[in-house]
Amino acid sequence: MDFPIRKFIFHDLQSIDGYIDPPDALVFLSLLRTQQSAGLEGGVAEIGVYYGRSYFLFRKICGDQEKIIAIDLFDVDQNGRGTTQYDRFLDNGRSLDLLVDEELVIKGDSTLLAAEDITDRAGVIRFFSIDGGHMLNHVASDSRLAAMSLAEHGIIAFDDTFNPAWPEVTVGVADFLREQDGQFAVFCLTKYKTYVCRQSFHMFYSRVIEQSEDLKAFDHAETDFLGSKAVRLNNPVGRRIVHELLARSGLGSLSERVYR
Repeated sequence: MDFPIRKFIFHDLQSIDGYIDPPDALVFLSLLRTQQSAGLEGGVAEIGVYYGRSYFLFRKICGDQEKIIAIDLFDVDQNGRGTTQYDRFLDNGRSLDLLVDEELVIKGDSTLLAAEDITDRAGVIRFFSIDGGHMLNHVASDSRLAAMSLAEHGIIAFDDTFNPAWPEVTVGVADFLREQDGQFAVFCLTKYKTYVCRQSFHMFYSRVIEQSEDLKAFDHAETDFLGSKAVRLNNPVGRRIVHELLARSGLGSLSERVYR
């Protein structure tokens, strides 16, 4: 297990407003680390930055030299406090002592971007996180953008796929997989995210999820999703409650032990 990164996930990262479920943070870690060790190169891209919780996780795992594209409207209302969403994003980087490469930040509507807007800055993408607009047209546009900028070995992570508050995300992901006519397949499912890769890497990434030491704490089950086998990671309610209680009590470093 990568204990320094795990400490960062369960303790340091909690100071940033936002949310990433512990299973997903550990899936990110497992996949990105495996890509690095296997020499599967490429940039990282994220649509939907908010205040940077996922972004700074990417930065911590990947290091200062990796190119990370951050795409967001950065228009969250700050209730007249005089500090913009973008200012807080940069401040969070300084507080964590992690670099924000502002030349790789795209302020604007992701649905208006072309793949070249990403690849010209960072090259092909090995990990693309989609957590932007949650309406069908947003998901359709963002998924096409991700696919067109993705490396052959690239991964797309869709957020809120089965969240009943955002049903069009589920429809958008299913439409994307059908439109790609079998080129992409789901290899991992969590409570909040769906992980997709090209068919040629489906077995490779499925094994990463099955064998990762950082994911041993979760129940693994096999699920069918539009013709592909996916590993579903289950985070029991009891463990989730203990983690939340410890985190809210300022004991996030102890909550890491719950996930070993």
